[in-house]
Amino acid sequence: MTWTEWFIFLLILQIIHGLGTWKLYIKAGRKAWEAFVPVYNAVILMKIISRPWWWVILMFLPIVNLIMIPAAWVETARAFGKDTKLDALICIVTLGFYLYFLNYVADVNYIEDRKLTPKTSSGEWITSILFAIVAATIVHTYFFQPFVIPSSSLEKSLLVGDFLIVSKIHFGARGPMTTVGAPMVHDTIPILKKKSYLFNDNFEEKNTSWLNKLQLPYFRLPGFESIERNDIVVFNQPADTLLDMNDFNPDRNYYKPIDKKTNLVKRCVGVAGDTLEIRNGYVFINGVQNKLPPRSHLQFSYDITFKRNLQPARMIDILKKHDITDGLGYGSTEGSFRIPAATDQNIARLKAHPEVASIVAIKRPLGEKDDIFPRDANFNWNVDNFGPMYIPKAGATVQLNTENIALYKRAIGEYEGHKVVTRGNQILIDDQPATAYTFGQDYYWMMGDNRHNSIDSRYWGFVPYDHVFGKPVFIWMSIDGVMDGLKNWSPRWDRIFTTVSGSGTRSSYLIPFLILIFGITFFNKWRKKKKAKSK
Repeated sequence: MTWTEWFIFLLILQIIHGLGTWKLYIKAGRKAWEAFVPVYNAVILMKIISRPWWWVILMFLPIVNLIMIPAAWVETARAFGKDTKLDALICIVTLGFYLYFLNYVADVNYIEDRKLTPKTSSGEWITSILFAIVAATIVHTYFFQPFVIPSSSLEKSLLVGDFLIVSKIHFGARGPMTTVGAPMVHDTIPILKKKSYLFNDNFEEKNTSWLNKLQLPYFRLPGFESIERNDIVVFNQPADTLLDMNDFNPDRNYYKPIDKKTNLVKRCVGVAGDTLEIRNGYVFINGVQNKLPPRSHLQFSYDITFKRNLQPARMIDILKKHDITDGLGYGSTEGSFRIPAATDQNIARLKAHPEVASIVAIKRPLGEKDDIFPRDANFNWNVDNFGPMYIPKAGATVQLNTENIALYKRAIGEYEGHKVVTRGNQILIDDQPATAYTFGQDYYWMMGDNRHNSIDSRYWGFVPYDHVFGKPVFIWMSIDGVMDGLKNWSPRWDRIFTTVSGSGTRSSYLIPFLILIFGITFFNKWRKKKKAKSK
């Protein structure tokens, strides 16, 4: 729904609330009209049920309100003497319409000085758990979110098994778009393996289903930092609209809301307004080769042949001593190895080893076409030789023709919501002939440092700004072998409590953190003992 449609919807809810509670407001010593005034009625209701005013804010926060609004229904019933477990259950099951019964049928009286604490220990536990979920959901949604590195696309920069803290506040927290879903989970409920939100994922019905009408329009709170070139960014995968994630054909039959698409982490090598080109695997921005920050490790695939027949164990030992360990595969010929990921520095050192006969980089030649973005006959591009291509910027106008429309059709049609059709030599946008288009938002180009083991923008194209949700800032845990079962886990102590970005050698803050925790703990114990002696 649009903001206007949501405004009308909320006004209708206010009328429903007023009609179901105005007599209760009167019994509580308030005026009937106060039950109908939007927002103000919620403030007055908090006074009636003896709850703090900031509950009103929580009732308007998406996802959080799924807990707070039912809590307000139950508290309203309790304020008028209906405080049994059955009353609470009826409130929730009837979606609050139990208050209509109390308002028009039941003979209830307002309890002005009622006891707010639960009557039983189980009630106290439930209350504590609910508010812990509320607090955690707020932090998770608007401040920080945990994230685990699942693949080696940023290998050596970020490792599989790195547990990250992703900041939402750097780029500005993006508000939830999916209004009905489980708190603090993404698209799937753990263990149950069920979809965590209500949504019609049929691609043909995505714009007509009433469930999808409950989507909130995109909005983002102000941040204190913009996305810069070479930043590591967490975002929702634009192409996650398919039943088969390896098929990026535009004829889709599956749809996800933006905030429920698969979370990915990549390096932003091109920002809005850049002209990007890939030459022999290296990124060039506006004609100049992109220089990665100190902690980044650009990697390519290589075929390595040894001079004499060595045992595989000996060859692997040589490679490991040169810090080449990721996904080693014994070659098709005896005495050779296919290396899927190695840095230029490691390869340069390895070339000097007396047992190495040759090292050949596995790169696609210029002009050889891969099945990658934009999948058009006009572009003979591949993963190692790509572009040049302009990355759209909000407010920038791009001239369109039949030769370049393939680059921007997905952005204009899917991300900016217009109908784009090509008929012969003519381009139609929303059924009107078009020779240019002015973009409504910024776009970015995301790639993995492990260039030959990364499904990234080379396959699906631009990443819109509304798909960006955070910046990884901290590694709080790192486990080698995290995908190989608990018995194979091995902590990487040198990475635990380290920052994601920064210059120089990575430093762990684990010991200072533990000293701080112990210091605070002992200080609090000493203060309590001192306070007890003084009494």
